[in-house]
Amino acid sequence: MNNETPLLSVRDLKTYFMMDEGVVKAVDGVTFDVYAGQIFGIVGESGCGKSVTMKAVLRIVEPPGKIVSGQILLKRKTANGEEQVIDLAQLNANSKAMRDIRGAEIALIPQEPMAAFSPVHTVGDQIVEAILLHQNVSRREARTIALQMFKDVGIPMPEQRLDEYSWQLSGGLRQRAIIAMALSCNPRLLIADEPTTAVDVTTQAQVLRLLRRLQEQRHAAIIFITHDLGVIAQMASYVMVMYLGLVMEQGPVDEIFHAPKHPYTQALLRSIPTITMTPRVNLPTISGSIPHPFNKPRGCPFHPRCEKFIAGKCDTRIPALQPIGEKQWVSCFLYHDGEVAA
Repeated sequence: MNNETPLLSVRDLKTYFMMDEGVVKAVDGVTFDVYAGQIFGIVGESGCGKSVTMKAVLRIVEPPGKIVSGQILLKRKTANGEEQVIDLAQLNANSKAMRDIRGAEIALIPQEPMAAFSPVHTVGDQIVEAILLHQNVSRREARTIALQMFKDVGIPMPEQRLDEYSWQLSGGLRQRAIIAMALSCNPRLLIADEPTTAVDVTTQAQVLRLLRRLQEQRHAAIIFITHDLGVIAQMASYVMVMYLGLVMEQGPVDEIFHAPKHPYTQALLRSIPTITMTPRVNLPTISGSIPHPFNKPRGCPFHPRCEKFIAGKCDTRIPALQPIGEKQWVSCFLYHDGEVAA
């Protein structure tokens, strides 16, 4: 692992939703580190807890959800230039301290930009408002910054687009506008929650190139959430695989793609089409589906769908996330007997 202090360090994070029907353990003990300048990928099927993990980091989990336990440690610089580490899980979600961090130091590119922008205010006004909230500048200066951001993300006719509403923009332009908004206060950590889901393949390639170029220019860290392993291979340097609120495996992208250890990671990779595959042959699939959150199986949550599960072990105990070799971490009894404490 890296010797420097992580920019963001999440430790045993648990985020539960207390429903009338029962408790949904959306995030059930997630641990990972993100370093400055790193593109960190989080991958998994829909409903595995990726987005809730990031909402917990930003402290924007909607009721009845709440952080039950764990740490969210952020390294930040004080006014006099010294570094300090604060636990975001201990801050009030609506406090000034948290609002100062949210948007300025940690920014979010949400999953659906059409829903993220207000339809009754121009895109420019919304970006200007975000800049005024976090920077000590005049409205005129804020508009100049917003205009420059539109130019940086490649929006044509930026002066005109600033005064348009989100519903007047195409999907690709809305995506670029929300990226401009997220980057307007020069955050050190950018969370991209499936930023290419609602756009076509051509626009997706443009958005990915844009994010990589901006990340290199600003040396910002990016947490890239997606269910598309092809995007992860193209973008990330380190990847974490999640399933039903738990981390199944994590490690450098090359290690995960060329030597996956967990049966879930192996199954995900087998389902990706390749150039060398025989034409008109069905892709391998993972049997079954993700269980309902109220009926999580005992033991390893993946064992009902796993081809290698060990009876009497995988269906009764939850494996701990432990290192395998120098770089990979795996939560599987095929490689160790460590288990999560009850």
